[in-house]
Amino acid sequence: MSESLRTVHAACPHDCPDTCAMKVTVDGERIVRIQGDPDHLTTHGALCTKVSRYAERTDHPERVLTPLRRVGAKGEGRFEPVSWDEALDDIAARLAAIAARQPEAIVPYSYAGTMGLVQGESMAARFWHRLGASRLHRSICAEAGGEGLAATYGGKLGMHVQHFAESRLILVWGSHSIASNLHFWTYAQAAKRAGAKLIAIDPRRTETAEKCHQHLALRPGTDGALALGLMHELITQGWLDQDYIDRHVEGWPALRELALQWPPERSAAACGLTADEVRGLARDYATTAPAAIRLNYGMQRVRGGGNAVRLIALLPCLTGAWRHRAGGLLLSASGWAAPAKRSAWLQRPDLLAGRQPRTVNMSTIGDALLHPGGAGFGPKIEALVVYNSNPVAVAPESGKVVAGFRREDLFTVVLEHFLTDTADHADYVLPATTQLEHWDAHTSYGHTWVLINQPAIPPRGQSRSNAEIFRQLATRMGFTEPCFQDSDEALARGAFNDSIDHAALWRDGWTRLPVPDAPFADGGFATPSGKALATPLPEVVLNHECQEATPELAARYPLAMISPPARHFLNSTFVNVKSLRAIEGDPCLEMHADDAAARGLADGQPVRVFNDRGEHHCVLRVNGRARPGVVNGLGVWWRKFGRNGTNVNELTHQQLTDLGQAPSFYDCLVEVTAL
Repeated sequence: MSESLRTVHAACPHDCPDTCAMKVTVDGERIVRIQGDPDHLTTHGALCTKVSRYAERTDHPERVLTPLRRVGAKGEGRFEPVSWDEALDDIAARLAAIAARQPEAIVPYSYAGTMGLVQGESMAARFWHRLGASRLHRSICAEAGGEGLAATYGGKLGMHVQHFAESRLILVWGSHSIASNLHFWTYAQAAKRAGAKLIAIDPRRTETAEKCHQHLALRPGTDGALALGLMHELITQGWLDQDYIDRHVEGWPALRELALQWPPERSAAACGLTADEVRGLARDYATTAPAAIRLNYGMQRVRGGGNAVRLIALLPCLTGAWRHRAGGLLLSASGWAAPAKRSAWLQRPDLLAGRQPRTVNMSTIGDALLHPGGAGFGPKIEALVVYNSNPVAVAPESGKVVAGFRREDLFTVVLEHFLTDTADHADYVLPATTQLEHWDAHTSYGHTWVLINQPAIPPRGQSRSNAEIFRQLATRMGFTEPCFQDSDEALARGAFNDSIDHAALWRDGWTRLPVPDAPFADGGFATPSGKALATPLPEVVLNHECQEATPELAARYPLAMISPPARHFLNSTFVNVKSLRAIEGDPCLEMHADDAAARGLADGQPVRVFNDRGEHHCVLRVNGRARPGVVNGLGVWWRKFGRNGTNVNELTHQQLTDLGQAPSFYDCLVEVTAL
């Protein structure tokens, strides 16, 4: 064995509920092996296909390893290498000139390219707070569901993922778990082998749905109507846990009155199901214990997503499912970590010194970049700094996003690993480190552990961590506060307070949060009253685009389109890994056989998907995964890999959800013709 061989603790940084504990073995600076930590309960030694190939990403031949300055037109992706000093000096000077006039004209744009507390929003947040730049409402993925969950339980709180193995009934609701929550699926399969029934509720017949005992293919945006139909049956069949309701649910009389207006026939008509399917689901859910719901974020990417989450989150409160540790619901468990995080220390909002900058919603960045500025909006956006995100590919209504990024008067800096669609539009691209090359600290929204990430290798090429880049910009901007000298390691070591076991964290790479096995067995929700809240009364909110709300639009564009992630990508990450892209094949649109026949279309045929916002060219798949009237445009491909330089977000709109001001990606009408 080589004397230089060593193994370090790491954590998967990606936007996934599993947040896997990893062990990285290196020989000198060479990555020998990346594996899931076999001692970590929820990782249990397994990694997904994407992350098991993380070394391929770190040492990818197309990785950006030196600072780049644009020499071509925006969008061409033509750059020349420059030194770090040249790049940072110019960036700092240009930002300082804008800030001297109006710091809110500078906008940061970031999301979950890394979920790390250090390389996400620590030094970066300090920098933006000190500068007084516009704030960003980070809404693009989960805000509607998160706000709906918090409005019901008082926080983003749920059951322990490992206890699904003991459930007797699992509703896999709006989740393609095999692709997006692999370790939950391991527990669900264990429950299935022990005799549990699995029911998938999803417009798409995913690989996950195929492996469940039953699949209910409801229409997009009708999840709240289904929840009310179930409540109707719980009431009329006497399947309520009235004691739990009386002691632990606030607002029950009004919710009961609302549910009684949704008999199975009405619920089924709204959802595109049969009344017997609604009745059968209610019977299974009410008469099987413990019953658990694995809710996921796909179902909340519609106008009424927040209210739908509220209604579903109330179901285990009505049956008393929370009495069991293997009963209840999991959408997000991130709130359990909130008391352990030193968020104010990491992000230093006090550096605002009383200023209250405007907030720009990342989900409407297309409109924001094209806005001339003025009353009600604030100054025109003059500079944009993008990190941990790829908005040209992932933001809705990308035709407008591209137009905004192509503005010659917009100064754009992108911190990246690769020349993404967004990086192609940058004035400067700064090479960022990958997870194997920097320090970080992690919480999870899918389990109840916190993790540490140690650098396994030195930064490749000239890459630098996000925190280091913002640290050096702060120096050039003349920010002299001592907090801008904190190292990445100091940030990682200081990320958590003493409510966690620091000795275990640094010994094992992870430690468990102090969360009870059955957290709401006797109520104790994180609301002011300690009860689950049905106040204000949740409601069924129609899609922005649907037959009932927009009949004229539906006449022209009769197909509802959802855009779930392709199995081997994670948002737009990994799209440039050729081995994974080869597995996915071409950008595609799934369609039901009846809808294809009505249009004279056949499997494998190139098609044009379009609406008033634009058109997207791809390959048709008539593969049994789409329900009638709904098409599935799998994403999120980089636009540069699209047949006509687009992806499905050419068709999505910028209208927002009922709660959280989040995007309505799966609330979209289209038509399809032969190409």
